[in-house]
Amino acid sequence: MFEWISQHKGVLNVIISLGTLFLSLVYAQLLYWGFRRQRRPRLLINRGKKRDIEALCIISNMSAESIFLEYIVADLETSRGTLTVDVTDRKQQYSEGDEARGDGEYFDDDRDHDDDHRHDRRDHHYDTRQGPLDSGDFLHIGTFSGLIASIAELEGIEMAGHQPAGDLRFHSLTIRLIGIYGPEDMPVGAERTFRLSFHADRCTLVPASWDTKRLSSWGQRRRLRRMIQRLSAQRTDRLVGLSDHDD
Repeated sequence: MFEWISQHKGVLNVIISLGTLFLSLVYAQLLYWGFRRQRRPRLLINRGKKRDIEALCIISNMSAESIFLEYIVADLETSRGTLTVDVTDRKQQYSEGDEARGDGEYFDDDRDHDDDHRHDRRDHHYDTRQGPLDSGDFLHIGTFSGLIASIAELEGIEMAGHQPAGDLRFHSLTIRLIGIYGPEDMPVGAERTFRLSFHADRCTLVPASWDTKRLSSWGQRRRLRRMIQRLSAQRTDRLVGLSDHDD
């Protein structure tokens, strides 16, 4: 046995070296996969409490680090094209006694037009969903019906309940998130589409895919950066317009 090993020690040394190299490569690959998984951003968009259009739109951060949400964009696909609206900020009203409800609920402007007394006791303010979202944390951005109503109001669409009045039809709603992950300069994103189906006065909300789509490739992140520049310019123009109007 020892004589055979002595005769073939050169071949055995090569085999041992190749085996050691193979194990090192496998170990390095496992370490790389673990590091990549920890560094990979992971945002989820789900329904909460209900399963119809009155469900809450819940955003969860399942990444290893916190993510700073820059923009939340909603794409409403209609029979006349797609409406894209920045829903990061929303105008709300707060009235005395709302904190006693215990749910921190705010009220939209259109709920108060028929009640002047309650309207007098409310303070206008702007609520933003922009900000850091810690690892394992979540937030909700209101109901899907509220998002659709906000888009319809901004686009001047007359609504009859959950449906648009007239021959216009809503087909789907896509929620797109744009944020900054850790020390990276390029933005990351996520999106999920929900199909809308109307039956009489009811509207069902069904996810088009089983999971949230991650927007983290180089091309996708370049497009997200261009979208941020466009949205930032639009927000600046809107603020300038409001300032000129107040003056």
